[in-house]
Amino acid sequence: MNWLEKLKENDTARRVLVFVLLGIVLYLLRSMIDLILLTFIFAFLVTRLENVILKRVRVPRKLIVIVLYSLVAVFLYIAIVHFLPILIEQISQLVDSLVKMYNNPSDNTIVQWVVGFLKESNIQKYLQAGVDFIIASLSGIGSVGLSFFLALILSLFFSLEKERVTSFTGQFLTSKVGFIFKEAAFFGKKFVATFGVVLEAQLMIALVNTIITTIALYLMDFPQLLSLSIMVFVLGLIPVAGVIISCIPLVLIAYTVGGFQDVIYILITVVIVHAIETYILNPKLMSSKTNLPVFYTFIILIFSETFFGVWGLIVGIPVFVFLLDILEVRNADDLKKRTIFGRKKKVD
Repeated sequence: MNWLEKLKENDTARRVLVFVLLGIVLYLLRSMIDLILLTFIFAFLVTRLENVILKRVRVPRKLIVIVLYSLVAVFLYIAIVHFLPILIEQISQLVDSLVKMYNNPSDNTIVQWVVGFLKESNIQKYLQAGVDFIIASLSGIGSVGLSFFLALILSLFFSLEKERVTSFTGQFLTSKVGFIFKEAAFFGKKFVATFGVVLEAQLMIALVNTIITTIALYLMDFPQLLSLSIMVFVLGLIPVAGVIISCIPLVLIAYTVGGFQDVIYILITVVIVHAIETYILNPKLMSSKTNLPVFYTFIILIFSETFFGVWGLIVGIPVFVFLLDILEVRNADDLKKRTIFGRKKKVD
């Protein structure tokens, strides 16, 4: 077992080995990736809310957990019973209006040219592929719903027994393979400090963008406001690209509602939202190292969607930021912060 002792003494080799082992484990558990990510997201967000509430009010932590999950249960009940039928009806109306616009374009020369180009480019084939993809996705709603429910239950148990879970897990650090769990704990802390924080920031950005866009749509008397707001929020979870993607259906609907005047208003709204996200929200909510060039952002989204599917569009950037933190890739601002009077500060 001489090689094992050497491995324990070599920090870099040990860390690389554990990182590869974690990657292999996640690959083998790829069919459960929905459950794993949702459980982490719910537990992380509840923990953040706990900390915020405990700073202001002195109440038992478990009581906060019970109240938060009770509110989630009430919200889900209201959403499923009252809003889901409205949402389904609005989506149907939205699709019907877009189909009518495609089949019966107006007398406007530009619109006729765009629709004619789409027809000549055999767009029906791509639409059919899109419909097949939607049908396949809808067939998996049951499994996603089950993962969502199980993730809520698991995160609830974790939040209620956080101290016991932490204490029990800490026992593995002193086991015969404790060096593996110590490195796993290191990656876990890094993961929470980067992935979780970036994902939380993206949720806040998506929420702010949705509020601004919904107000603009309401002022322009857009139909199907609920479904459009949900679409903007979901796409807003995709960094940078989400705002651009949501612009396409909004522009089409804007033309059917108020012509080119509303199209201009929508484009102005999208520019304002993108400017707020880029120059205000991103610098405030995210660390400087997440300020990636747009080229890198799109490359990461393309590759992450290929490897992780739809989840990749949401978690691709946080995972990439996590890898940057592991590799200690730092920009000029970080390097300046690490240096005080010519001496480098110790960074984990």
